[in-house]
Amino acid sequence: MESRDFEAALERVRSFYEAYAAYVGARVVGYPELLERLFTAFLSGGHVLLEGAPGLGKTSLAKSWAAFFGLEFRRVQFTPDLMPLDVIGSNILQDGAEGREFRFYRGPIFANVVLGDEINRATPKTQSAFLEAMEERRITFLGETYPLPDPFFVIATQNPIELEGTYPLPEAQVDRFFMKLRFSPPDFRALKDILRISERPPEGSPAGREQTGEVLALWAQASREMAAAEEVKNFIAKLVLATHPDHSPVEEVRKYVLYGASPRCAISLLRAAKAKAALAGRAAVSYDDVGELFEDVSAHRVILNFDAEADGVRKRDILTAARNAVRREFFER
Repeated sequence: MESRDFEAALERVRSFYEAYAAYVGARVVGYPELLERLFTAFLSGGHVLLEGAPGLGKTSLAKSWAAFFGLEFRRVQFTPDLMPLDVIGSNILQDGAEGREFRFYRGPIFANVVLGDEINRATPKTQSAFLEAMEERRITFLGETYPLPDPFFVIATQNPIELEGTYPLPEAQVDRFFMKLRFSPPDFRALKDILRISERPPEGSPAGREQTGEVLALWAQASREMAAAEEVKNFIAKLVLATHPDHSPVEEVRKYVLYGASPRCAISLLRAAKAKAALAGRAAVSYDDVGELFEDVSAHRVILNFDAEADGVRKRDILTAARNAVRREFFER
């Protein structure tokens, strides 16, 4: 891609993001950083695990989000009795021109944007089927392969206070999420805006599917041209290694971490940092881009041990200590 085309592509992506932030931000108020992270994950082709209490507007967020892009939206409510075929689809016997025959009925996962609500309430078998589809982006049923729509984006939610009747996601499956974000309760100002929106829905036009496809195609080319210096890549690698008890210079990590972040974390962190830089109108990734995204990309991939639970240690504090240690190594040498 030529320099002029690259700059034009970045400007198109940034203006598209500003239109997105204005449209969705007027309907889901009080979460500008969350909306930025969701857009970053969408550009990067990754899925998001959203943690928050019931009734905060996660479904409204997903619907407004999909409406702006002009994408098909489906919601799957996960319950203990939900079966894999309820998600991916199954064969149904129908009358046809040549008699009765089985035809594959596509489940709710065949949509561009899928909200998997309270995914940790489903059994491990159903979780595995859902997460495998996320990873492979296709469904295999009785030897036949069915590709999922493109683009394909999953927002899965889990309730942190729902303790009864839940099946925590296995670490290997959680690692497939690009980011884990927190959906916190709104403050006073946001609540007032929510009341206003409930009386008078905001105006504004969505972008539509055609513009979305154009921007995604431009970003697919421009992302390969985004500059990431070797020192920035070294910074990413050092951050990921700093979460491993066998390699970390941080005492808290060595004491409280059972498993550190995977190599997939490093890949995701670089992709996310490129998208964040582009949204800011920059053609190169900075240390700050990586540092700001580090917790969102790595927290769900780091597993603490029983000592951390016993001592009341928070994962956020562990990751902050790891990030600060790596920063000192890079900026104080």
